[in-house]
Formats: sequence, structure tokens, C-alpha cells
Amino acid sequence: MKKEARFLQIISNTLEDSSYLGDDCAYLRECGLVVSSDSLVEGVHFDLNTISPYVLGKKALLVNISDILSSGAKPEYLTVSLSGALNEDFIKDFYTGADEICQKYGLKIIGGDLTGGDKITAAITVFGNTKNRNISSRKNAKPGYIVLLAGYHGSSAAGFKILNGIFECTDENREYFIKSHIEPELYPEISDIIAKNCKQPYAMMDTSDGLYDGMKKISEASGTGFSIEFDKILKKNDDFNDVLFGGEDYGLLICLEKSDFEKIFPLLDGKNISVIGKITEDKILIDGRELTEDLSYEHF
Repeated sequence: MKKEARFLQIISNTLEDSSYLGDDCAYLRECGLVVSSDSLVEGVHFDLNTISPYVLGKKALLVNISDILSSGAKPEYLTVSLSGALNEDFIKDFYTGADEICQKYGLKIIGGDLTGGDKITAAITVFGNTKNRNISSRKNAKPGYIVLLAGYHGSSAAGFKILNGIFECTDENREYFIKSHIEPELYPEISDIIAKNCKQPYAMMDTSDGLYDGMKKISEASGTGFSIEFDKILKKNDDFNDVLFGGEDYGLLICLEKSDFEKIFPLLDGKNISVIGKITEDKILIDGRELTEDLSYEHF
């Protein structure tokens, strides 16, 4: 078990009521809200030698908005807290990038905090509206469900390698891979269609920590497995490990009951989404083969 999972288990066992824990977002049904908090830490999630404060402002918001979209809710408000060796130029550039994302995805910054420290940390909390939406949970996958995947995978890992001088590619793909890493594409329209049209319980996660990580977390929460065809995954980087474990692609891994799938899939035509497999009784299989090593991203 990885360190993050052990820490989460300790937290769950320590709290008197941990019923809201387990998904990327807390679903406050009585308030009509989902809430998600996440942090980007210098030296762990980013390096200011390869990413500017302006781009960091964009990415800090995107990675948190993605969690709300994976729940099926509509992201609307957020708070931003910054700590570290801050200066006026950093604040200006960071918030310029953040404001561009707010305008693109229709959000408003409603507060936050500023404090000093050694390393830059950006902590974001996003609030999503659940009105007229069926909210997802990792626990909802069942054998026979159809598995869909939105977005191209392996691209962010390639962009990271290019920025760090350990990957070469054609000029045509170079710009695409770098942008995939520093300003990932989100899928609000796909999230919207799923949440407004699903009648049965469904599972949906983003692939921020890697496609395999998403499958593993849904499998563990639902007590099921996956059977996936690698060739059905949308990708411009064919490296197996980058596609399965690279992370930060921010696609949507979606598990739908068959009747919901038959109704919804035609509505998703032309939206960078593909059917990659199905939910099974147990084990995660890629082209019929069980993976023996988990190379998923480690936050610690």
C-alpha cells in the first residue's frame, strides 16, 4: 500500500464519522453541493524552472475543476490559498492565469488566503452545483457496465519528459505534448451529458493520477475488476507505461450501466471519447493480461 493510501486509511479510522470520505469530492446532498480540495506543492507537483506563475495559476485551477467534473457536478465557485516565497509579480501572474480559467469554465473566485513560507504551495477548494444531476461515486461500478474513456492518454507524460530533456519527438507533436502537460484539456460537456442523462448509479473519475490508478480505485471501492483493450484508448503517445501510469492527462474514466450507455453514447459522438472495455467480477486486465506492477504517481 502506498503512503498516501496508508495516510487516508489512518484518517478514516481516526474520525468518528468518515462517511463523506472515499471519492475525490464530498457530496453534500442536503446542500446541493460537491466540494473538492487539492494542493500543488513546489518540488512535488511542479518546478518553477519549467513552469511560469501564469501557467501555474491555470493548472492549479484546472486540476481542481477536473475533480468536480468527474463527480458530474457543475463547478461554480472556488477559493485560492497561496503560501511560500511570494512577491507581487508572482501574485499578478498567477491570478492572471487563474482568471483566464475562471472565464473559460464559468467560475468565480470567492476568497482564499495568503501566507509566507519556504516553498510555493497553491491550495484550491472548488464548489460544484448538483441541481438536476446524477452524482457519481467510485462505489457504483458493477460487472457488465461499459467502460468509456474521454481524452488522449500518455500526452502529459510525454510533455513532462520533453520539458525535462528526456524525450524527443517531431515538431508537430512537441507543442501538443507540452500543452497537454502544462494546460490539460478538461471535458465539461461530457460530464454534463453523463450527469444529466444517467438514470442508474454510475462511476466516474478523472485520470489525474493515471488511467491505471483510476481503474484501481474504482475496482477497490466497487469490489470489481476491469477488462480493457489498450488499442481502444485514444493516444498520440503509444508508450504503454505513459498511457497507463503517466498521469496528469485529466481525462474521464466512466463506467455506465448498459441501458444508460445505449442512450447516452450517441450524444457523445465526436467528443474525444471511446469505449475501451467493461467492468468484470475481479482483476484489472489489459488485453487479457493482469499487470504485476503498479507504477502510479506517488504524491509523497
